[in-house]
Amino acid sequence: MILYRICWWIVAAILRVYWRVSYEGREHVPTSEAFVLGPVHRSFLDFAIVSGVTRRRLCYMAKDSIFGPRLFRPFLYALGAFPVRRGGPDREAMRRCMDVIARGEPLVMFPEGTRRNGPTVKNLHEGPAYVAAKAGVPIVPVGIGGSERALPRGKRFPRPVKIHVVVGPPIRPPETAPGERVPRRVLHELTAQVQDEVQRLFDQAQNRAGVLREAPPAV
Repeated sequence: MILYRICWWIVAAILRVYWRVSYEGREHVPTSEAFVLGPVHRSFLDFAIVSGVTRRRLCYMAKDSIFGPRLFRPFLYALGAFPVRRGGPDREAMRRCMDVIARGEPLVMFPEGTRRNGPTVKNLHEGPAYVAAKAGVPIVPVGIGGSERALPRGKRFPRPVKIHVVVGPPIRPPETAPGERVPRRVLHELTAQVQDEVQRLFDQAQNRAGVLREAPPAV
């Protein structure tokens, strides 16, 4: 935790000075219980940006290849990362996510699964909904405005543009009895609710960051 706290302050300082990152709605983040943080994902910077929504340690899934050097592993674990083998069974990734929640720690899961482009949030994965419903913890939706302009996919050098983050109220899944299978209907409905809320927060964050929403294509 000492290492995490040091890195947290360093990252926070860089974000504040270089990108003028500002946060809105941090009062919605639970202070003690476990939860799933569900941010929009438009840039590699989003991992660092969302760390500022809370001073609690956030845990992230990371591809196992970066855990190669043994001397580097303690550093990654201290920062909240845990390995997931890409191309492996989803059950393994879900088990590791459930372990994080069982320890009472916050878990970051990007509902879009990977970096996307553009102003529309769509085709969300049901992993965050499954973890939240299975463990009985809330999903905290997050909109990040301006990060795609700061470091879009394929670019190496970040631009010093304004970034704004909006955190929404927690979305609590319906209660499920211990050991009971989460109904597919619940996953669909919860994912749709998360999609609507993340889209709303993303639009709000984009406006706060000075990014104009693109006009929809003509029909």
